[in-house]
Amino acid sequence: MSFALKSAQFRKEREGAWLELEALLNRVEKKGLRSLTAAELNRLPILYRSATSSLSVAQAISLDKNLLDYLNALVGRAYLSVYSTKRKAWDALVEFFTYGFPHTFRRYFLFVAASIGLLLLGVLTGYQMTKADPERYYSFVGEDYASGRNPAASTEELREVLYFKEKEGESWLGAFATYLFTHNSKVGMLCFATGFAAGLPVIYLIFTNGLLLGAMAALYDSRGLGFEFWGWVLPHGVTELGAVCLCGAAGMVLGASLVFPGRHTRLQNLAIRGREAAILAVGAVALFFLAGLIEGIFRQLVHNLAVRWAVVGMTSVFWTWYFLFLGRTRERRAAN
Repeated sequence: MSFALKSAQFRKEREGAWLELEALLNRVEKKGLRSLTAAELNRLPILYRSATSSLSVAQAISLDKNLLDYLNALVGRAYLSVYSTKRKAWDALVEFFTYGFPHTFRRYFLFVAASIGLLLLGVLTGYQMTKADPERYYSFVGEDYASGRNPAASTEELREVLYFKEKEGESWLGAFATYLFTHNSKVGMLCFATGFAAGLPVIYLIFTNGLLLGAMAALYDSRGLGFEFWGWVLPHGVTELGAVCLCGAAGMVLGASLVFPGRHTRLQNLAIRGREAAILAVGAVALFFLAGLIEGIFRQLVHNLAVRWAVVGMTSVFWTWYFLFLGRTRERRAAN
């Protein structure tokens, strides 16, 4: 009889905290940690430690088995919520794109800026050299990529590409859009993969991709179609070329981790930086997917030049906001 009273008294003194913890755990298990307020997040580990202490005392004084089983289950659930890294796939995806990806971009901004600089340098070099000598176009742009767009083509033929005047029974622009997307995706992935070679191939790949784009810009500009050309390229190009530059930055991060290992061994530093570089590469894949949608659908259906340039402006503003500002509030909280 005294044993039963002891168990009932023990439960009565502590049951309020157990029920509070159980209510929080039910919400976490259904909706994740994001469903808790800041105060509740602070309260969760306190309640967990209290339940652990209760379990320890209950075991020490040999209280009834039902109470011990309840506390064991409660403490086990609380441990998973407080310490486990297990998350729902959707939560992990949201976390990646709302914080992990833009945060890593800012962390390695100098590498991204270097990659963008190399691309722009290639564009400027290809443009100037092709302007000075149109025959150099063939050195920068392969026949497969050109698809008949070369100095020998008429101005009208070049214009047809920009405004998708499809020939009967053919979808050659659709095929070319696929080739263009495949080409840039391949360059991006090669940039990431070849970063292990001290990052040197990355410089070559980014620069030569810029040469190609600059040469084509020079060709169209020579026919008075420069503005239309960039209006054709940039609606998807802001996103797609941005993805290429992100892959280039990821490759440079890998190269730098090998050349400048710091206090770690080269393999240790590569493992540490490689995980972060992979975040840039994985994010770039998502950008390639978005660019593919724009390239395969929007660009072929929308011929109005003003609308095309409006999309250029909107995508530029969006990606600037996304990479430079999204998640900064969380960074400041973590710093404090």
